Amino acid sequence: MKKLIYLLVVAFLFSSCDNFLTTENLTQKNSSNFPLNETDATQMITAIYATMNIAVQKGVNKTYFYVAQLASDDCYGGGGENDKDAQATDHLMINTPSIFGDFWSARYQGINRANMALANLDNVADETIRNQKKGEALFLRAYFYFELTQMFENVPLISAAPENVAQAQTPPVQMPADSIYAHIASDLKKAVEIMPATKWVANSSTNGAATRWAAEALLARVYLFYTGFYQKDALPLVDGTKLAKDFVVTGLNDCIQNSGHSLAPDFRSLWPYTNSATSKNSTYQIDKTTKTWLKDGSNPEQVFTLNFSYQSTWNGDKLGFANEYALFFGIRDGSTDYGLTGTYPIGQGWGQGPVAANLWNDWSTEEPTDIRRGASVYQVKSDFPKGRDSQMEETGLWQSKIVATRAIVGANNLPSFCSTTDYYGDGTTSHFQVSHAQNLNLIRFADVLLMHSELTGTADGMNKVRARAGLSNIAYSLDALKKERRHELAFEGLRWGDIRRWHDAETALAKQVGETIWNKGQETTMKDQGTGYVARYKATRGFFPIPKTEIDLSNGALKQNPGWDDASANFSSWNN
Repeated sequence: MKKLIYLLVVAFLFSSCDNFLTTENLTQKNSSNFPLNETDATQMITAIYATMNIAVQKGVNKTYFYVAQLASDDCYGGGGENDKDAQATDHLMINTPSIFGDFWSARYQGINRANMALANLDNVADETIRNQKKGEALFLRAYFYFELTQMFENVPLISAAPENVAQAQTPPVQMPADSIYAHIASDLKKAVEIMPATKWVANSSTNGAATRWAAEALLARVYLFYTGFYQKDALPLVDGTKLAKDFVVTGLNDCIQNSGHSLAPDFRSLWPYTNSATSKNSTYQIDKTTKTWLKDGSNPEQVFTLNFSYQSTWNGDKLGFANEYALFFGIRDGSTDYGLTGTYPIGQGWGQGPVAANLWNDWSTEEPTDIRRGASVYQVKSDFPKGRDSQMEETGLWQSKIVATRAIVGANNLPSFCSTTDYYGDGTTSHFQVSHAQNLNLIRFADVLLMHSELTGTADGMNKVRARAGLSNIAYSLDALKKERRHELAFEGLRWGDIRRWHDAETALAKQVGETIWNKGQETTMKDQGTGYVARYKATRGFFPIPKTEIDLSNGALKQNPGWDDASANFSSWNN
């Protein structure tokens, strides 16, 4: 047996959080004695999940989820006057040549750990455990490659653990998108075939982790993007065959009928602002006294999540414990009391990703009675003075799904997230930047229903989602489906991929120009930066630059994406 020695540095030791797998540090394990049982396999797989939090630790503004928010027509870049990276991302430009280097490294770190797991999980004797853990490794490797290829298109493909030092030192070859998608589809197909059909149950210690149901849902997402963006009729597979739509639809049917996942009764209860502590005195929650947040782990709609815990600090590598997306998307406030008076009940943050007015206006016209609009967007209007702390691209609209929620606790303390026996936080203002513990929804059951409608051309799934929002049934059309996805899934990292695969990106992005915004409190309009939204999308097709550091390390083997080698890509300051 190969003596592949590896050190698993497991980042999380969660003893009090039900949503995390308990782990212990491992040192100098090798393929002859590890993994052998469920505990070993769980530790190995947890190390793969940990790389998702490592990406957060290194900066959420470098991740695909963040980029997809700002690049879409639902959000602007925002932030302060000097947050040029955020504003550049919104305009499909860059301010820092290798800004995405940490994200690239974290995703390949996860891929390498998945490869190592897949090379050794056959040691586990129990077939059910072995198949579950192999399926998780396959799912995560596919998820990482899907984010990489959506972000950079042609990326290096590393599909197996190196067997010797020479292999480990051989630079990987940049592969065309078809090859990457063939591996993604093959991994997910295999995961679907081998993972046990374990039903979701509330408060299970493994809720949020990859499952057969998550693999079926992700395969549908991959299929829709690949066949739409590249205008193909099937996904390629590694063996040279193709994966057709029928297989994808069968998987979604399985997920819908057998997973145990379901729509939550009330859309508003999906999001932390409906927690019982905040809802007592919040002016921004509809029917605030009757809706209570379905806490992470008890939410039947969470198919796959990025898990966080209230164990984060600024010290060392612990920042990745916190949901830093909540911090980046919170309302900007220059006060020294951590927004105690300035942003309540909304969490203070960096003011990035302000909601574009076109989303609010289109939504108001298309579905004027839709409760999800007010349940997804804070319309603060004049409640908070504009221009605080040099806020840029301000609209008076902030998304509420991820932004932190605050609650009055005790006589003086006001943390960024609820601090009660039922919710997270210790009641001290000093932790306002690291106390965001709510998990990040990456696959939600409502998306499963909407993907099923789109793939089958039927209205059943779409109308179930609409009925939950109090809306009447409608006939299926692609236009209706597009609107429903925008309304239901706003700010969940999917809009950017949707408008790209539908080939609507240029039209959607162009609508942002001319909208009213405020820069440092001064009213103006959104303007094209550089050559403009449409020209930048034409030049890049929505792909972002491969980090220059990686190109340099490859000695030129990696080729830069089109549209990123000339001055039109560079953002230096906001052009008034």
